Amino acid sequence: MRVLVIDNYADTELGLVGQALAEAGVDIDRRHPYAGDALPGDASHDALVIMGGPQNALDDARFPYLPHAAALTRAYTQAGKAVLGICLGSQLVARGHGGRNLLGRPIEFGWHPVTPTAAGRADPLLAHLGAAAPLFHWHFDSFDLPAEATHLASSALTPHQAARIGRRTYAIQFHFEAGTEVVGGWTRDHLDWITPHTPDWPLRHPTEAESLGRAADAVGLAMARAWVAIAAG
Repeated sequence: MRVLVIDNYADTELGLVGQALAEAGVDIDRRHPYAGDALPGDASHDALVIMGGPQNALDDARFPYLPHAAALTRAYTQAGKAVLGICLGSQLVARGHGGRNLLGRPIEFGWHPVTPTAAGRADPLLAHLGAAAPLFHWHFDSFDLPAEATHLASSALTPHQAARIGRRTYAIQFHFEAGTEVVGGWTRDHLDWITPHTPDWPLRHPTEAESLGRAADAVGLAMARAWVAIAAG
């Protein structure tokens, strides 16, 4: 299986999704269009992953590849191939399928509970949340559901934390791929971004990583493995 991964920021970590792809022996074709890499013109790979980034999903003036990335999500859906959009990637999935992007909302940051809907509890990915699970968040923007989407999960601040389009296309706002190792790296490398909105994070992080973070690791890896199984199937 050959999977196209679109990065929207330098040094993006695939985290638990990368672990699940490696376990399955997947061939990853990783593109960095923000740095000039070309994107395929159609759904030529077996599956598509779009990662997060600091830009918004409508920032076409600075990142002119965004409309094409959004359109690719729909092309893969129409081809019956699996799509996974995480954070900014979820917003691009929504854009590509006619959903509205919601910009400049209040920050949601840290490990916070994500609660599945009834449809989420029956979904092969979101069922791993159980009744609710603490997953990592780092976003201002979000999305409205496309008309054809099934609502799968919400949080206290964000009504649309996860959605599925068809059987194999997922838009997931929260960072289930970000295990404690990835979050530790973000904390180390990006405090200049974090402390303006969450000034106590350096004090909170070690304790929350040991409790909430470890629980999130288990849920995130189970979700990642489930998506890889869907993509392969």
